[in-house]
Amino acid sequence: MTTDSIPVRTADARPGTERNARKTTPSGRRRRGLFRHPGAGRQHHAGPVAYILLGIAALFSLFPLYWTMVAASTDNTRVTQTPPPFLPGPHLLENLGKAWQDAALGKAMLNSLIVAGVIALSTVLFATLAGFAFAKLRFKGRNILLMLVIGTMMVPPQLGVVPLFMMMTELGWGQKLPAVIFPTLVSAVGVFFMRQYLSEALPDELVEAGRVDGAHSLRIFWSIVLPIARPPMAVLFMITFVHAWNDFFWPFIVLDMTNPTVPVALTQLSAGYVRDQSLIMAGALLGTLPLLALFIVFGRQIVGGIMQGAVKG
Repeated sequence: MTTDSIPVRTADARPGTERNARKTTPSGRRRRGLFRHPGAGRQHHAGPVAYILLGIAALFSLFPLYWTMVAASTDNTRVTQTPPPFLPGPHLLENLGKAWQDAALGKAMLNSLIVAGVIALSTVLFATLAGFAFAKLRFKGRNILLMLVIGTMMVPPQLGVVPLFMMMTELGWGQKLPAVIFPTLVSAVGVFFMRQYLSEALPDELVEAGRVDGAHSLRIFWSIVLPIARPPMAVLFMITFVHAWNDFFWPFIVLDMTNPTVPVALTQLSAGYVRDQSLIMAGALLGTLPLLALFIVFGRQIVGGIMQGAVKG
């Protein structure tokens, strides 16, 4: 046997080197590439059909607001004609000023801002605390309490109007804003929403690491839970604020026209024998503008927070 036929092991030829080399061959890369998604790493662009469908959906969504503006800018005779007008008229500022004065919308908007802001903030805080407790803390009766909270969503709110009104009267809150705020400081929907998010987005290892470092539950909530829960908290705040701003049933019962919210104040515009539809639409437009401004200012942060939470999940 000649020396040329004897395999020579060099210093770099360690056991498993040939096997590792076979894994890095082009054929090995091709084999691993078979299991990759064909669109991985690529930036996808919407086609013309998607833009057309989005444009149609945007038109249908904006049409009620546009029609409200058109009706608010004409007189009552023109609004009730057939066919109705589809272009804005010259009386928009005049109708807006009259609706603002007749319905006392200045005080009503301030009251609605206080009520909706306090309810939204308290709902976000208490729902996040309860959602964290139901999702990550272990205590007796946790599942039973959660089922009771969810069960309250099945009870119509109209069934509790009479005892709730009697309770507010006994507390001396009749015709006052606390009577609207305190019964809705937290919602079962918010608790369930935050519990579902934290169950998936908050790893148990982070909570255990906080326990090992000696942090108590409130410290873990402040330092670990709140940064992770910011996206759903922003969404819950927006939804709760809009719902509290538009709520009419309970404020109409417990408040009077001397201290109304916006939906209650707008009823003054239709209290006459002949309803001025253009004036009613002007008041509705004024009541909608703060919500539009809120979404324009914070909409990017809310959508960005949702996308950030989805990527982390």
